[in-house]
Amino acid sequence: MAFIKEEIEDIKIEETFRVKHEETEEQTDLTVLKKESEILNEMEEKDQHKNYEFITREKTFRCSQTEKTRSQKRAKKKGKVSLKRHMRVHTGEKPYTCQQCGKSFTKKQHFVEHTRIHTREKPYICQQCGKSFNRKGNLNRHMRVHIGEKPYTCRRCGKSFEQHENLKVHMRIHSGEKPFKCLQYRKTIAEKGSLNRHMRIQTGEKPYTCTDCGKSFTTKQHFVDHIRIHTGEKPYTCKQCGKSFNRKGNLNRHMRVHTGEKPYTCRQCGKSFNRKGSFNIHMRVHTGEKPYVCLQCGKSFKQHGHLKVHEIIHSGEKPYTCQQCGKGFDDHETFQVHMRLHSGKQLYTCPQCGKSFTKKHHFLDHIRVHTGEKPFTCPQCGQSFNRKGNLKRHMRVHTGEKPFTCVGKSIKCKIALKYHMSIHT
Repeated sequence: MAFIKEEIEDIKIEETFRVKHEETEEQTDLTVLKKESEILNEMEEKDQHKNYEFITREKTFRCSQTEKTRSQKRAKKKGKVSLKRHMRVHTGEKPYTCQQCGKSFTKKQHFVEHTRIHTREKPYICQQCGKSFNRKGNLNRHMRVHIGEKPYTCRRCGKSFEQHENLKVHMRIHSGEKPFKCLQYRKTIAEKGSLNRHMRIQTGEKPYTCTDCGKSFTTKQHFVDHIRIHTGEKPYTCKQCGKSFNRKGNLNRHMRVHTGEKPYTCRQCGKSFNRKGSFNIHMRVHTGEKPYVCLQCGKSFKQHGHLKVHEIIHSGEKPYTCQQCGKGFDDHETFQVHMRLHSGKQLYTCPQCGKSFTKKHHFLDHIRVHTGEKPFTCPQCGQSFNRKGNLKRHMRVHTGEKPFTCVGKSIKCKIALKYHMSIHT
């Protein structure tokens, strides 16, 4: 009996030890799991700052233990999928391959979006204008055109943009960053699109061809702008006066008429312009540059239009004829001025003294009498003039040029020639 009692007690001790050992093992397992969970949580918190999102925590408000367990299982499963998808960034795995072009993708969503390029499926439709898109993100960006939303703002200058990518490109203006490099010409460029355009200019490639007239273009935007010449489409409309334009840039320039904005300012004289082309032409006043040269006589001009007018002198053509007196003119502006002689119309009136003028440049010359402005400066001695003609006459002092001739005698200015001619008469 004593032996049996001792054996029973030994069994009880073994069971107690086994239960305690199992409890200790469970506690150890729980401690390890807890530590692993804490490590995972820390990794998730760090990864959330890196824009990686592994676990989506579903919020449930049911007291049922079953429902809570299911929610946790779903979250854990989704987290595993997200982690698995993220790991492809490191491994380089791309399990989704397009059967048509062989391109591979890390994410299924990107693969699905890519296949729509081949199928031309555009399931996302704008309810306002009916335009279709193959990606939801593209539709969201498009909607900002209608609502006028520009959520991405530059912190340095306050300029706002519809797309984040446009803001990134804009920031390079401030930073001076030019991450794209042309290896052939060692030129650095701020935008990838600009690099592609630059490369096409060097190679002469023009991949965009108009089916109506056969004209080819280096850039897609120029091609789209050209197509509107044939279709007559003018999608850009001024909200203030209703005028429409076929190019966005033309609308932007037009808006300056309403706002009075003149973003292009000359650093030398402070004069401002609402168009870049007008600003570039003005700068030639200071630099003396005359890039347009007549091939027949070698005379140079600051503006292309002036060269065209000059070339008519050589051809003798006078395409503009007055219907009232039959007089012919070689340029349109001179013809218009002549027509005002018949009508007696004087378009330009000085607000200060009331004097009227037929020609715009005469009116501008007159205004400078009141303002004291002298925009034409001699590059050799620094003397300034309110009229371009006065500067030209002054330059003959330095050059010694005498363009007017009478019977072998050379004379500097036209007035002096007239005076000289009066001696003969």
